[in-house]
Amino acid sequence: MIEIRHSQLSGGEFTRGVFATRDIAKGELIHEAPVVAYDNDDHEHIEKTILADYVFEYGANHTAILLGYGSLLNHSYTPNATYEISFEKHTFDFYAYTDIKAGEEILINYNGEEDCDDPLWFMEEQAESGEEKDENEGKDKNKA
Repeated sequence: MIEIRHSQLSGGEFTRGVFATRDIAKGELIHEAPVVAYDNDDHEHIEKTILADYVFEYGANHTAILLGYGSLLNHSYTPNATYEISFEKHTFDFYAYTDIKAGEEILINYNGEEDCDDPLWFMEEQAESGEEKDENEGKDKNKA
């Protein structure tokens, strides 16, 4: 149903994205990404590594590294996918927010809400450095 391919939205050293290998209907489960959770107090150690760009908030007191394809989904303010956190299963469950055609890149809003257009941390960094920014620019980074 999904595969990793080169993404034109993704910047940095790794230009990856998650793509549909077949049509996916709105509401269909795309992927269950298991989590490795850690206390927020330990995040100071993760911030010193590239992993800091791939983590998600996981409740009030934890942060999670997603296994599987979860951390490789790129950002869009007009996403075609969404996710729900399952604390019971310790997974992030990704669903089609709209119908997705085979070959399309699967995109989520890193803000966590599909219609939230708040600036993201990497866009703020780009603005501070004077780089151009694209509102649908994806990164190999995820923070919710």
